[in-house]
Amino acid sequence: MIATLEYVEILDHSEKIGKMVLDSEVMEDYKKSRVALDEDQEAQALIKAFNDMKIHYDDIQRFGRYHPDYNEIMKKVRSTKRKMDMNDKVAKFKIAERNLQKLLDEISQFVAQSVSIQIKAPQDGAALTDSGCGHGGACGCSL
Repeated sequence: MIATLEYVEILDHSEKIGKMVLDSEVMEDYKKSRVALDEDQEAQALIKAFNDMKIHYDDIQRFGRYHPDYNEIMKKVRSTKRKMDMNDKVAKFKIAERNLQKLLDEISQFVAQSVSIQIKAPQDGAALTDSGCGHGGACGCSL
């Protein structure tokens, strides 16, 4: 690819946008909440407990409702996740994460729309929602 003045201008503008995002209040809130989450021992213990429980959840997913411990593990997963989500530091981090994602989605949408109305861009936190298994629907999930 030959670097033209137009490409250089596009790169300059994208660097400016990146710097603006990094210097934004939304990013600052995200960084602060991430540090607070990482330093909170209780929150880290709850996250570890949830991640450990997810291993059991992944095991029963192969058999679904036919797994002998299905109901028990599903209850434990839900209660462990609820405890984790109710932690103040976890909740603040999730809010900050959603706000940052919203900002990035708005920027993506603005850039896409400035090129053409037909260009699709992530919106409404699509990057943070579960849209299937990640295998293109090969498992039969709804994408």
